[in-house]
Amino acid sequence: MLRRKTLSVAAGLLCALLAFAPETAAQRRDAQDVDVRVVTDEADAVLDLLTKKRAGQGVTEDDWRRVFTSEGYVRLRKREHSMRRQFEDADFRDFVLSDALAARAPALAETLARWKTADASGAAARALRYLPRGARIRAKIYPVIKPRDNSFVFEIKTDPAIFLYLDPAMSAEEFENHLAHELHHIGYGTACPPPGAAAEIGRLPKNARAVVTYLGAFGEGFAMLAAAGGVGRHPHAASSPEVRARWDRDVANFAADFRKVEKFFLDLLAGRLSEEQTGQTVASFFGEQGPWYTVGWRMCALIEETDGRRALVEAMCDQRKLLAAYNRAAERHNRRSPEKLPLWSPQLVEALD
Repeated sequence: MLRRKTLSVAAGLLCALLAFAPETAAQRRDAQDVDVRVVTDEADAVLDLLTKKRAGQGVTEDDWRRVFTSEGYVRLRKREHSMRRQFEDADFRDFVLSDALAARAPALAETLARWKTADASGAAARALRYLPRGARIRAKIYPVIKPRDNSFVFEIKTDPAIFLYLDPAMSAEEFENHLAHELHHIGYGTACPPPGAAAEIGRLPKNARAVVTYLGAFGEGFAMLAAAGGVGRHPHAASSPEVRARWDRDVANFAADFRKVEKFFLDLLAGRLSEEQTGQTVASFFGEQGPWYTVGWRMCALIEETDGRRALVEAMCDQRKLLAAYNRAAERHNRRSPEKLPLWSPQLVEALD
């Protein structure tokens, strides 16, 4: 207890000193390379319409026009149409006027108010600390009320957008964590792989090139580490006890899941998989938060713990280096710990060298 109090006092003194210290290079970089904005116009318009309906007031065409011309709705409709999904104004009217949505309106309004207090720029800055110099994070974030309960990114290369289903079960802290995760993906795409590495990857044999491509799926684990803020913080610190317990249970299966992913890479390298088999296996490793997340996170955390964040960012940005970087870190870990971590097959490492 005494040590905890001492640490708290020290942390308070440090914060006070930083408040008056000159701006650091990292802080200047955050301000320069981050531009994120939360756009709530679609959710605001829908909730205002629902408020009028619940109060027994007439809903006018002006109310609907505000919904249908909102930036969030226009881009949402564009995205759904790009996916060849039906998404028409008439259907959306029926959804908004449904009794089911009316019953959820108070919870949705409370959730939106809570999410508006989240620090989106802070989440982006957190993600940026796990990206190479030269990475940029530019995005608009749309909390939206919509029929489907999925969240996704859209138009990454032209006008990056993150659409988040307005979920009353998600706290402001979870919202920030989710943002940091998705913003990390956006920033990664602006700087990785480096131009020289991209050209060299393009000259690899076809099957080795495919392995490098799917190594990119470990970016989910990388983003989990970045969103958490470092190896000392649980990736689901802000989540419910159930979600945190599921993550801990899945991470405990690291060795077995590692071998499953390794077999997939070896089969891919040997040309033993059809396109359909490849797609099915890749999808199965996503799951709720499957091996792309858990194995990726454990690998990234180990590399950072052993060799530092710069080494981790370099290995993740040029994915040919990832397996060798992990093996070096795991070998050192295995020499000093009773827990023996698995190593990637030399055949795989050499194929990417």
